[in-house]
Amino acid sequence: MKLLAITSCPTGIAHTYMAAESLQMAAKAMGIEIKVETRGSVGVENEITPQDIKEAHALIIAADTQVDREPFAGLPIINAPVQEAIKNPKGLIENAMNAKKLSNPDENITTSKEPEKKNKPSGPYKHLMTGVSYMIPLVSAGGLIIALSFIFGIDAAKEKGTLAAALMDIGGGAAFALMVPLLAGFIAHSIADRPGLVPGLVGGMLAAQIGSGFLGGIIAGFCAGYIALWIRNYVKLPKSLEGLKPVLIIPFFSTLLVGLLMVYVIGTPVKAIMDLMTQTLKGMTSANAGFLGLILGGMMAFDMGGPINKAAYAFGVALLSSSVFEPMAAIMAAGMTPPLGLALATVLAKNKFTPEEQEAGKAASVMGISFITEGAIPFAAADPFRVIPALVAGSAITGALSMLFNCALRAPHGGIFVLLIPNAVSNLGMYVAAIAIGTIITALLIILLKKSPAK
Repeated sequence: MKLLAITSCPTGIAHTYMAAESLQMAAKAMGIEIKVETRGSVGVENEITPQDIKEAHALIIAADTQVDREPFAGLPIINAPVQEAIKNPKGLIENAMNAKKLSNPDENITTSKEPEKKNKPSGPYKHLMTGVSYMIPLVSAGGLIIALSFIFGIDAAKEKGTLAAALMDIGGGAAFALMVPLLAGFIAHSIADRPGLVPGLVGGMLAAQIGSGFLGGIIAGFCAGYIALWIRNYVKLPKSLEGLKPVLIIPFFSTLLVGLLMVYVIGTPVKAIMDLMTQTLKGMTSANAGFLGLILGGMMAFDMGGPINKAAYAFGVALLSSSVFEPMAAIMAAGMTPPLGLALATVLAKNKFTPEEQEAGKAASVMGISFITEGAIPFAAADPFRVIPALVAGSAITGALSMLFNCALRAPHGGIFVLLIPNAVSNLGMYVAAIAIGTIITALLIILLKKSPAK
């Protein structure tokens, strides 16, 4: 029996490959042949071929982004969040093995806790995360290039013709300018497939031009996707004109409608909301800033790359374009703390961890300094009721301290490496102290709460 699997997480960095490895290891232990296609930030790897589909008994889709099922018509499909493939690969494989060949190609089997609704194979969260997954590499590249421009001084980019100005044009003028249109475009693409891309991109560009920013782009993406989907499904044309539908009718009317909505209905009030939020954040007192950092920090550790983590990260990224840099600093510091704290705990209290966990601690340290919070997942999955509260407490304290120390970060990613760029982080010494304090608190709480493994 041969099984196929596809793994894909919103960022395409950690969960995608952890889920693939988990499925492969479980299948090997069970004596089952499996081929896992990963759809990460570098694109599709180990791609499933038509011959693989002919030979396969069933397909496992462990994904939090949109996956086209059309090529797999006739195969039983086991749907699950990417986290389930990490935590329960054996259960998914058993479900796939027990699945029967389908008489109806459109039928599928789902293991999701909430069965997916008919005609709605993925909800708003999955559409949003699909857009975010395409946006994050652009944000990371643009943010780091902007950070490089600060090597020459905070205001060096204002002098035209200099290398600092060129770096700012690349990172801010080009990469960051595409951030909101790309987000909106791929939200719409997730909802309506290819017909949604054009109105989504245009709606996102209008959101950026009007000043409604990240929030306006999200609204534009959903409007574009559902309008394009409605036109595709419900507007009927004579057969002689059906060929014009995808190349003329849908792009024209969906783009027109979304554009008018953004200009006359959505854009201005959303801009007012974004302006109010920006001014509120800039005028916060120390106590309020500390509380915000506490909340954002706890969110980063709560599900380690899941929807709550991504919501906090998206909030920080949205504020970068409004020149509010403090929340992003708190978010990255808090995201580094869980794997670093666990790595430290495996060194300080080896008797509390198995040899395998001690080895995982070494990998977690590398992921921690790189701002990949997912490095903590193996520990949290093995002992969630003790590990997760310790991680949340340590990250919340880190986030609060970062905000109280008035640390600011001008790049959305990079971990310890961005700290090496002059002027990318303000109040660098206290920023490092916040990360170190949170790491130590996390490690001590882990050691206090965690039981020694049974011998």
